[in-house]
Amino acid sequence: MDTFIPALLLLSGGAFIHTRSNVPELRPASDAADTIWKLLARLAFFLWIGLLVWGIYMRPLTTAAVGFGLSLVFNLLLASRGPRSIWPGLSMGFCAAGLALGVYTVLG
Repeated sequence: MDTFIPALLLLSGGAFIHTRSNVPELRPASDAADTIWKLLARLAFFLWIGLLVWGIYMRPLTTAAVGFGLSLVFNLLLASRGPRSIWPGLSMGFCAAGLALGVYTVLG
């Protein structure tokens, strides 16, 4: 199975949730967890951009375009559901899984 599009979806979803969770009620209680979440989300966003650029050069252009479009649709779906208390953990999971899949896609 190709991991390019699932990696894009997980990376964009994890970074998007972090940007939408700007109120204290949607942040982890621990400062260390909040810092780790911030770093994971930032790394996920940069890897998402890098993976798109890599996909444009290494994959058919339609695959990169579909991945970009599905990422936007996934973010729209998350936004339409509204903020949830589970978002920090979900975002960290999305970011970690997306980072693993993204690295596997590029190196594999």
